[in-house]
Amino acid sequence: MSQRDTLVHLFAGGCGGTVGAILTCPLEVVKTRLQSSSVTLYISEVHLNTLNGATVNRVARVSPGPLHCLKMILQNEGPRSLFRGLGPNLVGVAPSRAIYFAAYSNCKEKLNNIFNPDSTQVHMMSAGVAGFTAITTTNPIWLVKTRLQLDARNRGEKRMSAFECARKVYRLDGFRGFYRGMSASYAGISETVIHFVIYESIKKRLLEYKTAGAMDNEEDSVKEASDFVRMMMAAATSKTCATSIAYPHEVVRTRLREEGTKYRSFFQTLSLLVREEGYGALYRGLTTHLIRQIPNTAIMMSTYEVVVYLLDG
Repeated sequence: MSQRDTLVHLFAGGCGGTVGAILTCPLEVVKTRLQSSSVTLYISEVHLNTLNGATVNRVARVSPGPLHCLKMILQNEGPRSLFRGLGPNLVGVAPSRAIYFAAYSNCKEKLNNIFNPDSTQVHMMSAGVAGFTAITTTNPIWLVKTRLQLDARNRGEKRMSAFECARKVYRLDGFRGFYRGMSASYAGISETVIHFVIYESIKKRLLEYKTAGAMDNEEDSVKEASDFVRMMMAAATSKTCATSIAYPHEVVRTRLREEGTKYRSFFQTLSLLVREEGYGALYRGLTTHLIRQIPNTAIMMSTYEVVVYLLDG
């Protein structure tokens, strides 16, 4: 792959990630809150009458739904809170996606010369290498984003900036604090691998279908616009399957990134979650995550494909 091709994939990946992040940020905030162990802060107080007639308040430990969580964020913190962490998200998503797609394309091209071209084996290895590279280089940015999204403050209260958050992380945990949740992120590479294997398979079948159905070059060019719509559908389908299978790592990662958390490692957090909150806790926020991830991935992948197509002429 030439240097120009690498730059094309870097730029296209950055564009795709940025557009998707901006449009789906509110759902990202709701999802992160639902994954957090402090989500019970949003549950209305339960009034209990004691034997002497006095009333006491207790916070009900019931997991809220996405709509209830969204409503409480709007009521207590205002609409701007739905875009908390967007700054670090944009700072992180552009280089993260750029690095990922460039690494994926480069790795795939090299592996195609070793294994059967565009085989499942090539796609799995390429996605794994690209995921590892992107996670290792951008984890500190994602940690700051998660902390900002979990920072619930009432209207009018001064909000913590990304710089203040990063300084606080360093003061409390040192440089290692920026890499909390890395083990869960590495476990999440499995989701990326599943996603790209399914996506590439669907994309290949769509290309074969188009080639078989095209009568001439003119018809081929007319269908170009619809091709990107099909790619959006392929991306949405593959991401839904991958996320549903590998979702628990998302919850574990959020818990590991919480401030002052009792969670220490991937497997310790996994077992603690199941023991204290049941297996259902491993899928908290899944509905919101899917509602966000499906359009986000569709937008990101189609934007990436469009930019690569336009730049390659």
